[in-house]
Amino acid sequence: MLDVQNRSAEEAVTGTPGAPGTEPAEALPPAPLRPYVILAVVLTGLYFLYSWVQYTHFRTPSWDLGIFGQSVRAYAEFRAPVVDIKGPGFHILGDHFSPVTALLAPLYWVWSSPVSLLFAQAALFASGAVVVGRTTQQILGSRAAGIGLALAYGLSWGLQEAVKSDFHEIAFAVPLLALTCRALLLGRWTAAVAWSAPLVLVKEDMGLTVAMVGAVLFLKGQKKLGAALAGFGVAAFALTVLVLIPAASRVGEYDYWSKIEKTGQGTETSFVQVIGDALTSGERWEMVVFLLGITGFLALRSPLILLVLPTLGWRFLSQDPNHWGMHWHYSAILMPVVFLALVDGVRAVRTSPRAWLVSYGKVVVPVATAVALVLAANLPLRELTKPETYRTDVRAEQARDAVAAVPKGASVETDVSLLAHLTADHRVYWVGTAKGATPDYLAFDLRGWSQQITDPEQLASQLHPEARYEITHRSDGFAVLKRV
Repeated sequence: MLDVQNRSAEEAVTGTPGAPGTEPAEALPPAPLRPYVILAVVLTGLYFLYSWVQYTHFRTPSWDLGIFGQSVRAYAEFRAPVVDIKGPGFHILGDHFSPVTALLAPLYWVWSSPVSLLFAQAALFASGAVVVGRTTQQILGSRAAGIGLALAYGLSWGLQEAVKSDFHEIAFAVPLLALTCRALLLGRWTAAVAWSAPLVLVKEDMGLTVAMVGAVLFLKGQKKLGAALAGFGVAAFALTVLVLIPAASRVGEYDYWSKIEKTGQGTETSFVQVIGDALTSGERWEMVVFLLGITGFLALRSPLILLVLPTLGWRFLSQDPNHWGMHWHYSAILMPVVFLALVDGVRAVRTSPRAWLVSYGKVVVPVATAVALVLAANLPLRELTKPETYRTDVRAEQARDAVAAVPKGASVETDVSLLAHLTADHRVYWVGTAKGATPDYLAFDLRGWSQQITDPEQLASQLHPEARYEITHRSDGFAVLKRV
């Protein structure tokens, strides 16, 4: 009898057909689309509203939206994805391997603005709620659980921080990983391969995540298929970082190895020191605790949790503090994984011989929903409830005037504040990486540097001693100079 109980518990975890609570996909009752599509539309609206307000009020947090705006514009114009923001003539596939962003070119034909990328990202993130919600209802047999977990996913800190960080290519990975996890939970092995394989076109490190999908398939008894997918993922990772990226890169190598080898001060680190830093960093472990805590730690009962390891691995090894914590966009791809791993965990503990674990499995979904609602009170979307979020301040008006002072079609060198607002109809360089180019205009945020700029013409002569620039527009916050 004990052997039978142990075998049932094991089958519940691995998803072996025939295990109690793990009926074949065709035996599960279908879940409706409508309530989850409605929720996804609402989430799309919230994500996009936040992004749009942040963009129109010139609160862009980094240069990334400008970079992706420039690369998608190049694809839309059937040009190589050259991103002058990274340096004159810089081929973006020599930085990160993300050809998937070319899929946004048709959207750019209709809406030639970086704002179109923000809308696409909002829709891609929100689409994951449909997958999470329907899968939850189908497997756990409860619409309330489906709606609750879809809402918890939509309000999760990983997605909200990604929305705050403007657009990134990982927006495509979020629905793909959600669909991959759904296929694994429903025993649709070929579909799991089909949804996961395109991840290698999202970003170079995703090949290792694809390999981990293969490992999960292997654990679920699909040994040949799993081994083949794992091999494909590893080969794709090696091909991109050792061949494709170096071939497109100016330096002839994958530049991001330095994120592991060097600290922010540029000092070299030994492998032992890298491992030691990774294992003793409180900020790194805090992120992991919150990642698993939003699922009541029950996601650990599912083999799907293995899919988070490649991303967590490189983030732990990185010497860049931006990769460690809960900010920026790096945790967005983990959200569909942990929430669907929670669903698998709940299904697994239904057959546990431990009564307390069975009881916990019955309440963990509403608890996870409640936790998401509580955490949301201190996350970026809360800003949408504040009237001051929508007020245009003097700085935003001055920034808008500065953008208007640069003629369309001109080349311009500028900084983070104005980058994304100029990429749609200008050739844009970033201050500090424009060596070798002499742009028609310079546009400076006078308060955006480490120290306030008091003499824009002097700065222009330092940046471009080969040319002379004169001020054509100036306010308290911005200055625009023209080459004469």
